[in-house]
Amino acid sequence: MPLNDVFQQSIRQVRPILSADHQEARQKVISLYKSWYRQIPLIMHEYDMPKSFEQCRDKLREMFIKNQGVTDVRVIDMLVVKGQMELKEVAARWKLKSHIMRYWNESQEPKPTDFLSKFYRGHD
Repeated sequence: MPLNDVFQQSIRQVRPILSADHQEARQKVISLYKSWYRQIPLIMHEYDMPKSFEQCRDKLREMFIKNQGVTDVRVIDMLVVKGQMELKEVAARWKLKSHIMRYWNESQEPKPTDFLSKFYRGHD
């Protein structure tokens, strides 16, 4: 059996995790987004968030847009499963407020690494 045939056969054997096609995966992403969006007021109340609803909504949008370029259905399904687990942990209050607030630190610009940049910004 030629190597190319073996490769083609192995590609056919890979099965999607949850979704059969891109449309189904897209629907699952939209459903996850809506679930998170509905949970925002409860998260703000339960965790006593110092952020406004608009800031939380914008952060949610940013987190989803970050993975916008993913096209592999299996990777999309994996990200949806991770998002569902994260939502379950937040809703069940298994996370602390510091875990939730960490999402806002990710969008800050990175700390400078060279001496002059640190000096100009006043970092150690």
